[in-house]
Amino acid sequence: MAKILVIDRDDHTSIPFLRGILIRSLQDSGISFEDAYKIATAVRTRLDAAGTTELTTLELRKLVIDELAASKEPEIVNRYRQKKSPFVIQVEQRDGQLIPFSRLDYQHQLENIGLYGDEAAVIVGIVYKHLLDRHIELITSRRLGELTYRYLRQSPELGPAVANRWLVWRDFLNTGRPLIFLIGGTAGSGKSTIASMLASRLEIVRTQSTDMLREVMRTMIPEQLLPVLHKSSFTAWTVLPEQSNYQDKTSESSLIEGYLTQANLLSVAIEAVIQRALRERVSLILEGVHIYPQLVSKLRTDSEAIVIPIMVSVLKRKRLQRQIRGRGTAVAQRRAERYLEHFEDIWRLQSYLLSQADNTNITIVVNEDRDKVFRDIMRITIDVLARDFTGTAKSVFV
Repeated sequence: MAKILVIDRDDHTSIPFLRGILIRSLQDSGISFEDAYKIATAVRTRLDAAGTTELTTLELRKLVIDELAASKEPEIVNRYRQKKSPFVIQVEQRDGQLIPFSRLDYQHQLENIGLYGDEAAVIVGIVYKHLLDRHIELITSRRLGELTYRYLRQSPELGPAVANRWLVWRDFLNTGRPLIFLIGGTAGSGKSTIASMLASRLEIVRTQSTDMLREVMRTMIPEQLLPVLHKSSFTAWTVLPEQSNYQDKTSESSLIEGYLTQANLLSVAIEAVIQRALRERVSLILEGVHIYPQLVSKLRTDSEAIVIPIMVSVLKRKRLQRQIRGRGTAVAQRRAERYLEHFEDIWRLQSYLLSQADNTNITIVVNEDRDKVFRDIMRITIDVLARDFTGTAKSVFV
């Protein structure tokens, strides 16, 4: 298949003809992906049959209109005729920067208030059609947020409660206050995966694992000097002074004492990471088994940061075992086997952490579905933000 160049009639630059770009352009005119794909393929076939190696954007546009006309949908043809090529909606940010409106990115923003993907997609479609029908090529981020708020309120399925979540979240984003997520959980609970997902969806660039902090401390402090630091959280008890007579099975009190001893050693490093984020006013996601309830209680701060402690749990033994086995691929196989050998201690440690979290009012999130976990965490976050929210749509979108 020969390369076909499309020449821009304004600046005379040329780019290859790409069906993907044409498909998206047709979708912007209200055409389904399937129909847009058929039309773009038909246009490519005609160009190949004619032996075309280059054409102008105007000539390409005429070809597309011919194919649309053959589909006998005059409304879509008229919409495409009226649409400038390329039609790009620019969103003016608060700092004056212009960013192209992306439906997928905007859908993710709506998912950040706890909406399901299909719910968010419906609202984005309504908002986009509003902009398209009125040929709006430039809109401020505030006006776009206000428009979204209005359609959320009008939605029979979502309504004022969801619209208010959007209002609270947008108000928080306007303040620039940092978010500090503290994600605890035992081995295999999925806390690292959840932390990565949060970082990606919320565009938080600073993340830290307590396992990494422990590894750094291990390189600085020899095992002979501090052996408890060089053990896993569920085997730290075996090197405590009073455990001179090692037993294959330990009491729960010894297990917890070993874990807390190790966690307390790491608490200084954990606090240092958090304090630096607070000083620099940047958001942070800190995850690890060493994020325990007593530590969280000590870390509560009067700074402007929003601290969200979460304890991740897996409440079914077989599921937790499966998730630990899931680590057992390639290099991690031996590590997974070692965890499974100590599964009963891991399970008892989780029970302790959940009990302490419950006693200190730290939210427990059950990890059964990744998307649901994200929605739960975001709803928890917005509930925390809503406690101090006294604004209105008018004050948020002024």
